Amino acid sequence: MTRYCLLARVRPERSEEYRARHAAVWPEMLQALHESGWRNYSLFLAPDGLLVAYVEAEDLTAAQRAMAATAVNARWQAEMADFFDDAQRRPDEQFVPLEPIFQLEDQRQKAGLT
Repeated sequence: MTRYCLLARVRPERSEEYRARHAAVWPEMLQALHESGWRNYSLFLAPDGLLVAYVEAEDLTAAQRAMAATAVNARWQAEMADFFDDAQRRPDEQFVPLEPIFQLEDQRQKAGLT
């Protein structure tokens, strides 16, 4: 399982509503994410609108494609579109992946400390 960290930006003036929407994600959306291969998916939102996503997947590109093919994702992305500045792309297409440079347990294992 590979770890991924992604960045996006939510309109700060919409952050409270964005939080509220994610406090009660539709059960069918939760199931679709799981069935598409998303694991340990978490979102973190800073006061300035910086959105950090963490997810584990065997293949994130494949998991994203699988989600993009679901009807529930199309509905969810349409509902979330107004929370983001870029109207030309769906919210789930706006995430920028970050390069992993350190992970404690990986380093401990390499150092023989496990």
